[in-house]
Amino acid sequence: MDATLVLGQQGRLVIPADVRAALGLAPGDRLHLHLAGRRLVLQRQQDAAADLRGLAASVSASRSLVEELLAERREAAARE
Repeated sequence: MDATLVLGQQGRLVIPADVRAALGLAPGDRLHLHLAGRRLVLQRQQDAAADLRGLAASVSASRSLVEELLAERREAAARE
């Protein structure tokens, strides 16, 4: 589905009704906006959170990223 939006005087965009319906958006829903190069990516917050959880899904539950980061910082500090 494609749509052309017009930027309003105060920088506001209106999402067309058919796009809102297709995404199940309702007034008051919170959306996440981020830049990807020169593109704007707008997505529902729950979809953005699901994407982040998907990134972490490949990390073993027994692996501690915090401990790895701390170890790296300790090594860097020791080299200084």
